[in-house]
Amino acid sequence: MNTINSFLDFTIDRKAQIYSLFVEHIQLTMFAVLISIMIGIPLGMVIVRRKRVSSAVIGIANIIQSIPSLALLGFLIPALGIGSKPAIAMVVLYSLLPIIKNTFTGLTNVNMATIEAAEGIGLTKRQILLKIRLPLAMPIIMSGIRISAVTAVGLMTIAAFVGAGGLGYLVFSGVQTVNNNMILAGAIPACFLAIFLDFIIGKIENVAIPEGIKVSSNKSYKKTYKSITTLLGSKRRKSVLAAILSIVFFTFVFLAHNGVGKKTIVVGSKNFNEQLIIGNMLSSLIEKNTDYKVDRKLNLGGTNVLFTAMKSGDVDLYVEYTGTGLVNIMKEDSISDADKVYDIVKDYFEKEYDMEWLRPLGFNNTYVLAMKKELADKYDVNTISDLSKVSTSMSLGSTMEFANRSDGYLGLQKEYGLKFNTVKGLEGGLRYSSLESDETQVADAFSTDGLLKKFDLKLLKDDKNFFPPYYAVPLVRKDTLEKYPELKSLILSLEGKFTDEDMRSLNYRADNGEDPRLIAEEFLKDKGLIE
Repeated sequence: MNTINSFLDFTIDRKAQIYSLFVEHIQLTMFAVLISIMIGIPLGMVIVRRKRVSSAVIGIANIIQSIPSLALLGFLIPALGIGSKPAIAMVVLYSLLPIIKNTFTGLTNVNMATIEAAEGIGLTKRQILLKIRLPLAMPIIMSGIRISAVTAVGLMTIAAFVGAGGLGYLVFSGVQTVNNNMILAGAIPACFLAIFLDFIIGKIENVAIPEGIKVSSNKSYKKTYKSITTLLGSKRRKSVLAAILSIVFFTFVFLAHNGVGKKTIVVGSKNFNEQLIIGNMLSSLIEKNTDYKVDRKLNLGGTNVLFTAMKSGDVDLYVEYTGTGLVNIMKEDSISDADKVYDIVKDYFEKEYDMEWLRPLGFNNTYVLAMKKELADKYDVNTISDLSKVSTSMSLGSTMEFANRSDGYLGLQKEYGLKFNTVKGLEGGLRYSSLESDETQVADAFSTDGLLKKFDLKLLKDDKNFFPPYYAVPLVRKDTLEKYPELKSLILSLEGKFTDEDMRSLNYRADNGEDPRLIAEEFLKDKGLIE
């Protein structure tokens, strides 16, 4: 009951935002589905008449369908930028296969005797297509459209990654901040939208399909249903079910004995290059200097996702930032004294979570706001206070986590009075791409980001010292340290080995495509920590 009340309170509090994102999601989805229908059905009709090209067209559609959605977005962004255009294009491309394939299948599977009869009474090919083939193929065509429409609702949630809005913004923000109310506020309306679209298209299908076909279709469905129920009621079902359960059972037994064993240390990381580099560094340092096995659980997502995994024992250690521990996890106000912040988080985490902060690696990866140098010069912006005077005419492109953190945009609004024209939730490097294309004018960044160097951006001074220090420190479960006595001294060998510039250079290499693991191991070799 408390969970339901909490969700209802959240929904009421965010009703304007949820409604706005829901409307955006409907518009984006409907537009993408309509474009898919306008392209897919005519294309399916064309390849029926030109069967030589049908295999090529369907093959290309199959290939597009096999490309991961985020990868496809990555291919589209250089051509279409960020926002709704690449999101709609992605959904259209994914939706084409079921529409094209079902149109082609439906039109080619019409009984030839029916076609010959139509030719016999003098109908032209065009008339046969429109009056015979198309009506008879309509059940299969509509089935393809329904599949595309329902799939499009889910796919469109990914639009949030490129700043297009929609319900995905709530879902991904909720995942990164482990806010179940936020996840549900995005997921539930999306589910209702999918059901509603399926219902509406079903009504359209009911009108579009000739009555005679409806009857035969219903008979077919009843026949299929009867066959299925007969099979489920047979003795064979028990044998098949027993076999499946046996396979599942022995699979679990195998995994339990051959998975993460007693001498396996789980190293985690968040989902950006710096964390991937340091996560690999810790993993390789342990592997090369001990007989322990390492399970690399890297690229896990936002702070709270990873910290939750630490609390549950799914992760043994990862590198956290002192400011994140203080503000994001402990929910305390920002403090500018680095030593004081370290002492506070070290004491609190040991008492509350039975975890130990070891010693800082040396670099301070604090938050900064960045913008193009020419734009900053135009408005004479050097500090965040300067920015607050002109922010209403600008757009902020930030990670979704930063947009929802008290030590991020929420706190900046209170401390500096910042109020941007729009705030677009973007992933990683897309913040910089959007600055480059002038789709946003300000971005959040980390002071050690390699892309700051690549894009030659101006960093605005935090003149009110709002952002706390974010020194990187290995955070380890105390039971892990007790279990693996060699671990502490080994990790402490990394103390003070990094400067801000060192980390920025390593990140820059990863931003340019180098393997984070190779970068990490090369650094360890240079420092004499592994052979």
